[in-house]
Amino acid sequence: MRLEAITWQRLTESLADHLAAARPADGGPWLRVGVDGAPAAGTGESAARLGEALRARGRPSLVVGTEGFLRPASLRFEHGREDADAYYGEWVDTGALWREVFTPLEPGGTGRVLPDLWDPVTDRATRSGYVGLPPGGVLLLHGPLLLGHWFPFDFVIHLSLSPGALARRTEQDRRWTLPAFARYEDEVGPREAADVMVRADDPRHPAWSGLDR
Repeated sequence: MRLEAITWQRLTESLADHLAAARPADGGPWLRVGVDGAPAAGTGESAARLGEALRARGRPSLVVGTEGFLRPASLRFEHGREDADAYYGEWVDTGALWREVFTPLEPGGTGRVLPDLWDPVTDRATRSGYVGLPPGGVLLLHGPLLLGHWFPFDFVIHLSLSPGALARRTEQDRRWTLPAFARYEDEVGPREAADVMVRADDPRHPAWSGLDR
């Protein structure tokens, strides 16, 4: 895949220009964007920058992270605290994401999205209130392993790390998750499946696939 060097600022501006003019595939009033990548890739920061740039262009945006939709510890750790297969397929409450995030943004939906449901630190419900996303707004859902769940994204950005960079930048106590990301590459192929791929091995010097691949 041919990649072009780019700065984070120019990347954000280019993506914001593209998304500000984009329309949902289902004809509804809300655009749904995924920012996919391992925690070490910084998807939350990228989604936040993109949200700010979209708001500056008159498109309301709501940033939601999958870490707010983890299952309770009793379910996540049913097979142990360091089970890569459980991390791959059982940590995130995909049903709750469908119910509380995607369904309200379907055509005819309410536009009222729950930004988070579960606090993994306290292992309790967050009790957050619903947030209304106005028509014309953009959902930016970020987190790892987003593809392969049939989430109705209109556009996906994948922040890619080579196996070596992923191992170097993953905290020691989280390296047990690395086999899950290797499996994700093999089974889902996020670099090819995403609309835009950003190579983030060196956080100071990203490169991207561009918008016309």
